[in-house]
Amino acid sequence: MSIAIPVALVLMGFVIYSFSRSRSRKKADFPVHWHQLLNDHVHFYKELPEAEQKRFQQRVMTFLSETYLEGVGFDPDELDTVLVAASAVIPVFAFNEWHYTNLSTVLIYPDHFNEDLNYDSSEKERFIAGMVGTGRFEHQMILSRKALHDGFERKRDMQNTGIHEFVHLIDKVDGVTDGVPERLIEHSYVVPWLKRIHKEMEEINADHSDIRNYGGTNEAEFFAVASEYFFEQPNRMRVQHPELYKMLQDCFHIKQ
Repeated sequence: MSIAIPVALVLMGFVIYSFSRSRSRKKADFPVHWHQLLNDHVHFYKELPEAEQKRFQQRVMTFLSETYLEGVGFDPDELDTVLVAASAVIPVFAFNEWHYTNLSTVLIYPDHFNEDLNYDSSEKERFIAGMVGTGRFEHQMILSRKALHDGFERKRDMQNTGIHEFVHLIDKVDGVTDGVPERLIEHSYVVPWLKRIHKEMEEINADHSDIRNYGGTNEAEFFAVASEYFFEQPNRMRVQHPELYKMLQDCFHIKQ
């Protein structure tokens, strides 16, 4: 049975409820045992010095005080919660403060879904791992639980669905998802940034790049895919794509 209509109703309800309530919730204390969850599953966190881990923990709790998480067909567990929050914090961790003003709710599906927001295997092919909502689903994000967890497994790959979707949200802060995160880069930086994007996309589409093919789709997807690579395999990107690496360092204010 298709769940597209029920999910649409759930999403619309959360648009109203979450947007009105999310900014007013009190920030909870960081559960002490979450440190081990982060240490075991989030390599970015594990590599931080203790003082920075404490700051990461506070950023996690700030995010969770401003954003609702809801499972579709199941109750998210603590690891689901930690991985969503880590996905949100990692790209903006170098900034002293960041609030996802364009997000109120993250819906977590058990697995990949299709364009009808259906994860029933008897229906259309399910190939979507995550998406940022538009239109009546504005301020919503939908993530596949399986893809979310897979992204944080240390497989030496360059993919992380959670980070990918939150980078789209960062890109969208200026009102358009176009691969140019104007909140992160100075205006004079835009032209060289676009030139680098287009050069890298040409390499991808000519099958001369180790950046995954989806990055050649358009500028927005390139920015999200390249950001996954940057945070998942920074040392490899430094060697394989030094100019792109430097640009992303400047963009995310990260010194590595």
